[in-house]
Amino acid sequence: MDSLIPFTTSGSLVDCVDRKMLVILRDGRKLHGVLRSYDQFANLVLEDTVERIYHGNAFAEHWHGLFLIRGENVVLLGEVDLDQEDDVPLRQVDYQVLDPYHRNDIAQKKLHDEAKAKILYEQRGFCKEGGEGDGY
Repeated sequence: MDSLIPFTTSGSLVDCVDRKMLVILRDGRKLHGVLRSYDQFANLVLEDTVERIYHGNAFAEHWHGLFLIRGENVVLLGEVDLDQEDDVPLRQVDYQVLDPYHRNDIAQKKLHDEAKAKILYEQRGFCKEGGEGDGY
């Protein structure tokens, strides 16, 4: 009976070791790399890590190598299907070409999020991000 209960702790990552993974962080960065190790807090060690940025139908990669990620910063962790990875209909461009567009996208998103937070605070009674009552 116990074997039917899903394994939901960080121990469930044991099958992901030595596989190519996509990790999305709280700040929005998207990292691709080989998961080499993890601990009980879901801190991750990625090898051969690249950070991907996207704009429109293009993407660019910036190589980071060995990357240590604190578990609390992980939003999503998923295995990359190596058979389908090359079938993605995006074209790869140089990082320096795409970086200004990506930074502009981030700035626009920040302005949008700030305007949304202001409306939620002033008109809907929500607390400010990180303010009193925002703890979990």
